[in-house]
Amino acid sequence: MAEPHLDRTGDEAILEAYAVDSPPPGPGMSRRARMIFLGVLTLICFLLYGVGAWGLFPSQAGWPDWLAWGGRLVAGLAAVTLVVTMLRAHTGEESDGAARIAHVLLGVGWILFVWTLITDLVLRLPLLVAGIENPVRSRLVAVVLAAVVLGLALWGFAEARRIPRVRRVDIEIRGLSAEADGMTIAVLTDTHFDSFKKPSWSAGVVDVVNGLGADVVVHAGDLADGSVAARREQSAALGGVRAAYRFYIAGNHEYYSGVGDWTAHMADLGWEVLLNAHGVVGERLVIAGVDDPTGNGVPGHGTDLDAALAGVPDLPIVLLAHQPHLIATSRDRVDLQISGHTHGGQMWPFHYLVRLREPVVQGLSRHGDRTQVWTSRGTGYWGPPFRIFAPSEISLLTLCSTTSA
Repeated sequence: MAEPHLDRTGDEAILEAYAVDSPPPGPGMSRRARMIFLGVLTLICFLLYGVGAWGLFPSQAGWPDWLAWGGRLVAGLAAVTLVVTMLRAHTGEESDGAARIAHVLLGVGWILFVWTLITDLVLRLPLLVAGIENPVRSRLVAVVLAAVVLGLALWGFAEARRIPRVRRVDIEIRGLSAEADGMTIAVLTDTHFDSFKKPSWSAGVVDVVNGLGADVVVHAGDLADGSVAARREQSAALGGVRAAYRFYIAGNHEYYSGVGDWTAHMADLGWEVLLNAHGVVGERLVIAGVDDPTGNGVPGHGTDLDAALAGVPDLPIVLLAHQPHLIATSRDRVDLQISGHTHGGQMWPFHYLVRLREPVVQGLSRHGDRTQVWTSRGTGYWGPPFRIFAPSEISLLTLCSTTSA
């Protein structure tokens, strides 16, 4: 693999940064904080499944008692199981088994909650306003709801688990030289290697990337959920990515599970880790990368665009910034920002909640006169193994010159 020129503050600083890990967990949350966390978690879990139970087994439907109360009991048990497994999975030692159960139940609960509300607004509310209380119609609405939830859950699970499709986009860059015209960048982001994603999935992703023959391959962060020791097998395939240049930045999730270990691991796999640094691709293009804001306050880390762009040559600049809202800093200082983080919303209608935090949920957008942002929907998924109206992707960006003033 060709070695890109990296403008850094010194090899020693980079090696020290590789060694820096996330701050070790303290002795634990205070008793009051734990009680608040448990209370909020319990409320959310019972809200998801409580609303769902109301939608499937409303009193006016006239279901047989054994079915109505049995269904409500199952919903209650699902909520309790969700609380217990969430606590087991996300406090203390890593527990893949608990995480799998919790994330499936969380995803199903979200689907059930959302579509119960939609069904009530679209079908039940008009009947209520019209003064119609027909048990047969109420049962029909419940059956429709059950079919929709089951169908979306099965489809969303299959969407999340498949090898992502390639999304091809042409992006015009002002000042792009004739030599750089047509250069391709394959974008991976938010792979979130976890216990659900087997090494075969990782290998399939790499096969797709290698088949694209991109000039540059980048990974824009959120590599895995869990430690390097726990996810080494899933991430190993990234060492087989074939490209002249491979660049990686850490996302927020690396800071939850050992950012120093993950950056060192990616360096061992042959990727250039950009810690507020930049590389020059064949004297045609600059690829810069900034640390995720989650690293602010972690020794050796923290978003620093000035450091990343220090000494850049007079070439078009592509910036890797995990979270799209970093455009507030990079606007009109770079030509293209490549981001992930949003997952395109992952499970509709979560898209609208993401939009409250980020300036864009997915796709290509322009910010100011100079800068465009490409926000990938992500290669994997986080948490619930479902994708609903937000398919995963591997982006292939083709840079094109423009004669625009």
